[in-house]
Amino acid sequence: MPLLIVSRVLLIGCLTMTSIALAEEATTDTALPAVLSRIRDAGLKDDWAFGRLTDLCDKIGPRMSGSRQAEAAVEQIAAALRAGGLSVELQPVKVPHWVRGAEQAEITEYPGRPAGVTQELHLTTLGGSVATPPQGISGQILVVHSFDELRAHCQARGKIVVFDVPFDETLALNGRAGAAYGHGVVYRTQGASAAARAGARAALVRTVGGANYRLPHTGSMTYDPKVPKIPTAALSAEDAMWLSRLAAEGPVTLRLTLLPQSLPDADSHNVIADWAGRERPEEVVIVSGHLDSWDLAQGAIDDGAGVASAMGAVHLLQTLGLHARRTVRFVGWMSEENGSAGGQAYFDLNKTALARQIAAIESDNGAGRPLGVSAHVAPEALALFDPLMAALSPLGASLLDRREEAGGSDVRYLDSGGVPTLAPIVDTRTYFDYHHSAADTLDKIEPENIRRQVALMAMMAYFVAELPEALPRIAPSNPRAH
Repeated sequence: MPLLIVSRVLLIGCLTMTSIALAEEATTDTALPAVLSRIRDAGLKDDWAFGRLTDLCDKIGPRMSGSRQAEAAVEQIAAALRAGGLSVELQPVKVPHWVRGAEQAEITEYPGRPAGVTQELHLTTLGGSVATPPQGISGQILVVHSFDELRAHCQARGKIVVFDVPFDETLALNGRAGAAYGHGVVYRTQGASAAARAGARAALVRTVGGANYRLPHTGSMTYDPKVPKIPTAALSAEDAMWLSRLAAEGPVTLRLTLLPQSLPDADSHNVIADWAGRERPEEVVIVSGHLDSWDLAQGAIDDGAGVASAMGAVHLLQTLGLHARRTVRFVGWMSEENGSAGGQAYFDLNKTALARQIAAIESDNGAGRPLGVSAHVAPEALALFDPLMAALSPLGASLLDRREEAGGSDVRYLDSGGVPTLAPIVDTRTYFDYHHSAADTLDKIEPENIRRQVALMAMMAYFVAELPEALPRIAPSNPRAH
């Protein structure tokens, strides 16, 4: 071969190797905005995640921890990620196995009752509740509107306490749905023990959600080990208001049957898939959602949308061939609804090497339109997010809120160890119309919002994984406080 041709071949080879090196280096400070824009624009055209959400909802449906459906979700999600070329690990997790049984309540005595007439109530047993006797129980009700009112009463002994505490829909409709939920959920979680402390036989709680179509909303509850365990359920908002009106006229008696079972803990799994980093693959940025759901519906909003969007984020980076400096890790958490056993198991496995856990993103606020980024990060880290927020602006997701709590229930254990945690901010104004109810189905979700959330989460994960220096650690916290 002539010397000139050899020289040209060598020159072309050197230029090619240089181009590959530059491509693998991927994002200098000047290149980063273009890469983030590329991720954003590709995400807005990508329906892969919505397809996975459709499969999860329509082919599996409810996914209570310990159930066959929950494990079918593990298998389905793992297969979809493997089909995309990712290496998938199933991390074993022991999870609670609570099973809903028969549930029924009817009003048997009330002022003005026509002879022979009873009235059925719409309710749903709260997760973790003990059962009534098989034949049910009967008792007069005591309606209260706060814990203070219950403590002030001396007439709760032997009765069925009804907590009629409205969900603040005004707060929710003005963008403060989380605060409205926080005000109401304490009655769901602590109402049974508060009633038992006062001598009650059972507790019913006004559903934590809007007064929409007489739907009761389920959810987890906890027992104080110092007081007896009594059965508890959530009433539809309309039925709680109805009982309040009747009780204002005189004595009201209910017959209540709740027959759930708490079975031995079951074997399940977190689903983990890595998209390897190009420089520091041992360092990890998590992008995640939870696989399990309550049993009344398909779990589309809570949290099918979150887990599918997290899957979509990793799949999008893979499709684009974009390796950040660090590994982007998908995690599908198991058993968030019943105590976050999956989050605890992951933390326990990694607690001796938390320095490698750079940040954790979790999506668990539904499928509303993305509005920005919520971050539990050190105050000095906020300025680092300027390039990301600029790239998110065309998406209409320009909010950056620093918070003093974990970015999600599953990542709170990592947060407690000083790992920065983040979450998408989404429009939650109607989220609690459907949350934990029989209306949490696929038709409530707009595919465009899933595309936007995939773009947002992929951009978040890539950006944090690409930072030259890792985000500063946060002050360790108590995971049980969240």
